[in-house]
Amino acid sequence: MGKHLAKFAKWLGGFDTIIGIIIIIYVLWDGYWDQWYGILTIFAGLIMIVGILPMIPAIGKSLEKFAKWLGGFQGIIGIIVLILGIAGLMGWM
Repeated sequence: MGKHLAKFAKWLGGFDTIIGIIIIIYVLWDGYWDQWYGILTIFAGLIMIVGILPMIPAIGKSLEKFAKWLGGFQGIIGIIVLILGIAGLMGWM
């Protein structure tokens, strides 16, 4: 099971930029950005799109530095986002 899960995670990693953009747009579109889990989700999205942040005019470099700093907390943020996602699916939030 672990080998297949690692293979799936590696395959899914190729879509991290697309997933990050979709996450950020979804949170902003639905208005969750003013709640703590929405802010945490935006942080997770920024970590996922760190590769394209320098392309944003004027603020790209600053966002890239911030996302790289957040990357140090990637494991913690990932676990919290996973728990929040499961809680949301179960209807606990």
